[in-house]
Amino acid sequence: MIEIEGLTKRFGPITAVSDLSLTVGKGEVLGFLGPNGAGKSTTMKMVTGYLSPSAGTVRVCGHDVETDSLAAQAAIGYLPEGAPAYGDMTPRQFLHFIAEVRGFKGPAIKAKADAAIEKTELTGVLDQPIETLSKGFKRRVGFAQAILHDPPVLIMDEPTDGLDPNQKHSVRTLIRGMAAEKAIIVSTHLLEEVEAICTRAVIIDRGQIVADGTPAELLARSRYHNAVTLALPDTLASAATSKLKALSSISGIETNKSDGLVRFTAFARNGALPIEDIGALAASEKWDVKELYAETGRLDEVFRAITTHDAAKRKADAA
Repeated sequence: MIEIEGLTKRFGPITAVSDLSLTVGKGEVLGFLGPNGAGKSTTMKMVTGYLSPSAGTVRVCGHDVETDSLAAQAAIGYLPEGAPAYGDMTPRQFLHFIAEVRGFKGPAIKAKADAAIEKTELTGVLDQPIETLSKGFKRRVGFAQAILHDPPVLIMDEPTDGLDPNQKHSVRTLIRGMAAEKAIIVSTHLLEEVEAICTRAVIIDRGQIVADGTPAELLARSRYHNAVTLALPDTLASAATSKLKALSSISGIETNKSDGLVRFTAFARNGALPIEDIGALAASEKWDVKELYAETGRLDEVFRAITTHDAAKRKADAA
């Protein structure tokens, strides 16, 4: 439903996006990640037709965004960064205006606006000027206009920015509920959002894709994938260290002492699952176990490891 081939954008001598190719199919929720300045927003603006590429093509539902822009944009719901709206309008007026712009007439205008209002829980602020609303409510107004015409493609830049935890949960639930029938791109800095709603994640750095996979596949690249944390009274630190190091499923151990406890983080060797070995060892030694759990991995660590700053630092340290 979204086809991007060789997409490039230059601003004078600066290349913001470089030869980026990507497809997003129906039912996919793609998390679009990258450090500040990586080219995320520039890419999304080109996909939606708000910015012309220096090279490459974008097709939305088969329509070329440059040569058939109206048809392509009719298929897109777009929540841009900052969710701009007319501040002197109320949410009700703004959404009715958007419905008219989208081509709806008569009773359909109110019906489409009311459906978006209900989904985004805007009823309590419908007749307040948008400029008086909190950041979270402004964001929800922007989200409502993006979904108003029930588009097959949704492109959202930081959709939960400024929302409280309950509001984030509502928006994420709404996105998951729509996902089966749409192709969705979500640009976000919140790595928790990727695990919460995305079926796939792409990380870009300096305008190029540096990782593409399911959240589980990216987590598997973390050194904490299948790592086990074991907390014991610190009087057992020495004995437990030697016993744990002897396990063949463990490649290394980190320790941290606090509040009378020692916490061991045992890293898995070559995809092993050391949780069973460690649990069996703790039982046989009759250790007073305070905590014992395995990790799926840490997405923030993967993100840092493959983006510019930390990757460059590792190369420099190795040299």
